[in-house]
Order: sequence, then structure tokens, then C-alpha cells
Amino acid sequence: MAKKVVATLKKEGGVKYAKIIKAVKNPTTGAYTFKEEIILQDEVNSALKN
Repeated sequence: MAKKVVATLKKEGGVKYAKIIKAVKNPTTGAYTFKEEIILQDEVNSALKN
């Protein structure tokens, strides 16, 4: 389960970035933690598949 943040991080004429937040389940306790990443906007789909 992951979601893409609505606001993307970008500069005029530069590389576009996006911030994604993933819910990661702990196998021992079953609790969820959230992992945040800032990645290139072109790599969003491949990062969410993992």
C-alpha cells in the first residue's frame, strides 16, 4: 500500500522530483510503519510496484 503525494517537488527548468510514502508491515509485530522517499518523477511507478 503506497500513495503519491499530490504536490510534486520541482524547479523551473530542472529535474522533477516526487515524494512517495509507503506503508511497510513489520513481520514480527504486524504493525505498520511509513517510509518516505523523494525520487525522480520518472521512477514513481517502478518504486510503487516494489
